Amino acid sequence: MIQFKRLDHILIAIPEGKREEARTFYTQVLGLTEVPGEHPGGALWFSIGDIELHLREEAPGPYSKRHPAFEITNLDEARAELANQGIEITYSSDIDGRQRFFFHDPFQNRIELLQFID
Repeated sequence: MIQFKRLDHILIAIPEGKREEARTFYTQVLGLTEVPGEHPGGALWFSIGDIELHLREEAPGPYSKRHPAFEITNLDEARAELANQGIEITYSSDIDGRQRFFFHDPFQNRIELLQFID
């Protein structure tokens, strides 16, 4: 059984070439604090309470990188359980301090499960 802890972040797509416009909107209009750093895929990260909002440029197409990410406490067990149920597990770039993987639900929604490591 997957042991969910909390929603960690949501990634939403912005049109290609609109990164600076998005940064201006989310910092100046909405007043969010940007999380500094070089993030996977050139994403912009913002703090919202105890979760993050990630923005990433994406070309239109049938498969999106958009997803919610859930922090869990038993990543290895969750991976094994999903694999045992025939769910395809995929991986993306590494992020310091986190282990993670992705899968799709039956409706092609991408979902990330992650666990923070020491």
